[in-house]
Amino acid sequence: MMEESPSADPPAGDVELVPEKIKDGKEGGPAFCCDLCDVELVYNIAQAFLPGLATACVDNTTGDVFRSPGSVAADIRKEMVEYLLQRSETFVAESIVLDGGPEAEASDHPYDIIAYLVDDFASSKRNLFSRVSGWLLSETREDKIDDFAQEMEINGFWSIDKREAIVQTLLKNVDFKNEFHCDMKFDSADELALHVPTCSYRSMNCENEGCDARFSANQTEKHDSICPFKIIPCEQKCSDNIMRREMDRHCITVCPMKLVNCPFYSVGCKSAIPQCKIEEHRSTNLHSHMLYILQGIHKEASMEVLRERVEQLEKASSRKLADIRDVRSLTSRVKDLDARLGPLEVGASNKIDEEATKTGAKLESLEVSDTNKDTEMAAETEVINSEAKPPLEVTPTDKDSEEAVKTEVKIMKQSHDL
Repeated sequence: MMEESPSADPPAGDVELVPEKIKDGKEGGPAFCCDLCDVELVYNIAQAFLPGLATACVDNTTGDVFRSPGSVAADIRKEMVEYLLQRSETFVAESIVLDGGPEAEASDHPYDIIAYLVDDFASSKRNLFSRVSGWLLSETREDKIDDFAQEMEINGFWSIDKREAIVQTLLKNVDFKNEFHCDMKFDSADELALHVPTCSYRSMNCENEGCDARFSANQTEKHDSICPFKIIPCEQKCSDNIMRREMDRHCITVCPMKLVNCPFYSVGCKSAIPQCKIEEHRSTNLHSHMLYILQGIHKEASMEVLRERVEQLEKASSRKLADIRDVRSLTSRVKDLDARLGPLEVGASNKIDEEATKTGAKLESLEVSDTNKDTEMAAETEVINSEAKPPLEVTPTDKDSEEAVKTEVKIMKQSHDL
């Protein structure tokens, strides 16, 4: 059996179920209401209608050899519109009864409410086969739904204008806080006609070239702040005006104010400077760059000595060192001039260190000499004390010992003569 195209003309009244202008229930009250709503929200909700309808059609005909999604699309679309209108009129009241108070529903967004109703309708159209066969979890099902929704979009089965007209009615029913639609009411059609051109919910088109966004007038400033096609000044303060969506690429590639490392980064200059000011930085910081180079040559020298050396190098140079643009050339030139000037002269700080060393040596020698003098004076005192003592008297015992030694010596001489 040939599948019926979903683009077939729907029965009369299929999608024209848009309620007439709401009239005030009170006698003599305003009879004409502004039907304008938040343009962006209306469009987003309308976009959710086709996937919901496709889901209902595919699940309703799964396993049916006599029907296809396209053959039931018109009838299910009509049922879907009637279901959404009916449920939206009673949804807020039902929520209050079920949830116990208006606070439970106060935080819900109209998009979430209507999307929930669409899903609820699609679930109600599942046939027995789709419920029990595991069809709902298959990848094939998702592919068929996507393909059928795309087919309806291409064939214009349900135009965006007609979907948005239905959404406007639904939105008024569920937007009980009046945040996304105009709630103005008028006594005559003329008054309503005068209001529409100035209504804060009137549709606006973005004026930036390349942008086709539509939004309500009260969202103009918000869209302008994020529109990717708006031309704005460079974020890095260069003179160019760039499209917002191209700003990041501009700032990291061609912007003259892009921050780059100093050409002398490798020798110690860690400055990050705008690309367009490299020459100015190189010229004004020549002294510092030469100082970094000398620090690498004379690692033991003090900063004061190196600063004096830089001044000597600048005076000795026959051409301007500021004209040298790269690290290698300036380093070679500084080394050459430094070698011509000869060894570094000791600076003030080095002299102070030498003087301190000499002073320390003198103090040490003075301490040693004082110690020697104390030792000599102690020795002299001991000698004087020893001279002042009376001579020791020889006791009789000592005399006998002396006589015995002399006698022994005489005997030894006599023995030797014999």
